[in-house]
Amino acid sequence: MSNHQGDDADYMADEYEMEDVDDDMDDEFRGRDIGGSDSDVDEYDYMNNRMQDTSAAQARRGKDIQGIPWEMLSLTREKYRQTRLEQYKNYENIPLSGEASEKDCKRTDKGATFYEFRQNSRSVKSTFLHFQLRNLVWATSKHDVYLMSHFSVVHWSTLTCNKSEVLNVSGHVAPCEKHPGSLLEGFTQTQVSTLAVKDNLLVAGGFQGELICKFLDRPGVSFCSRTTYDDNAITNAVDIYNTPSGAVHFTASNNDCGVRDFDMEKFQMSKHFRFAWPVNHTSLSPDGKLLVIVGDNLDGILVDSRSGKAVANLCGHLDFSFASSWHPDGITFATGNQDKTCRIWDMRNLSKSVTALKGNIGAIRSIRYSSDGRFMAMAEPADFVHVFDVKSGYEKEQEIDFFGEISGMSFSPDTESLFVGVWDRTYGSLLEFGRRRHYSYLDTIL
Repeated sequence: MSNHQGDDADYMADEYEMEDVDDDMDDEFRGRDIGGSDSDVDEYDYMNNRMQDTSAAQARRGKDIQGIPWEMLSLTREKYRQTRLEQYKNYENIPLSGEASEKDCKRTDKGATFYEFRQNSRSVKSTFLHFQLRNLVWATSKHDVYLMSHFSVVHWSTLTCNKSEVLNVSGHVAPCEKHPGSLLEGFTQTQVSTLAVKDNLLVAGGFQGELICKFLDRPGVSFCSRTTYDDNAITNAVDIYNTPSGAVHFTASNNDCGVRDFDMEKFQMSKHFRFAWPVNHTSLSPDGKLLVIVGDNLDGILVDSRSGKAVANLCGHLDFSFASSWHPDGITFATGNQDKTCRIWDMRNLSKSVTALKGNIGAIRSIRYSSDGRFMAMAEPADFVHVFDVKSGYEKEQEIDFFGEISGMSFSPDTESLFVGVWDRTYGSLLEFGRRRHYSYLDTIL
């Protein structure tokens, strides 16, 4: 990945992904003091001094899901959407890779609705630091979401609509437990580049190769480690998993070309594989035997998770990849690339991808399968999350359309909810969608 580092999310988003598409829109959409308006569409609730959220009921009555008062602006939502589609600048390491990939892409039916809008929570500010790394939102249940908000990892409860700070990395963070290999001196002012939360374990990775591990049911931090002291040390991705014996492990993908496996039962590194290029993301197969490795190379690699030896090359993408995910069946998996495509691969024939799915304006930065394998979601850097019906052969698609940079997305483990973190100076929030169910047996009551 590109070795750029910024002071905050504003810098990274503005410098590499966002483009000043319209001066009038920039003045009104971002800079306008909505809170001072005497309109009926006030953006602040002065009774409790917090931003108003948008509910499903309000959206059904015509309110914008992000609370954007289009009727008060000088252009329509449709006009601004068209402008964004025409002028948004996708970051590419290989020039024109997005245009060259179009010929391989599958046509899909975008009229489906698998997840319905449920809530937009603007009191939750979901942020990110590096423009290429967007895995900073994780749901551990349909009511519990963990995300980065500036220098804090926060927990958001959809039941109580309250947020609480879980970890603050703006100052000094040190482990309160002693384990071999743990850095007892800890870290100061860690810039978190990636995050993973599963069950009771939270792992935050930093720009200088930092790894901070915290169990959610224990006070303090349990383990701190620095993967490397290399100048190009940024932690690009973390993947938490359980071994067949039930032990908790995680893999860390780094810009120093390394993939490291950590055993959280013993609190120590158990494996270290090195590759020829920076590794941006890894995904472990459901049976734990294979790893998908993608990074600063056109081709990905499928490797043996025990030895690190290559099993097959994944050829087809035209730029660098930053996302990967296995289907729960262990037969197919997906990779996301800066050529604006997500490619689906089948273990039974890896000579080429089964299909290629195209985004609208940018790279595919994040991919998630629902735990039942029915849906796959892919996120662009901004404005669009695409949800595909796997059962239909990825032919049916729901396109979730909004405005703002995407910090991450996550299905809840029970597949009932889909959360999307949106970073924007004015309209940053956490979007929540609920799975649409068809209970045909209720028709007999009518």
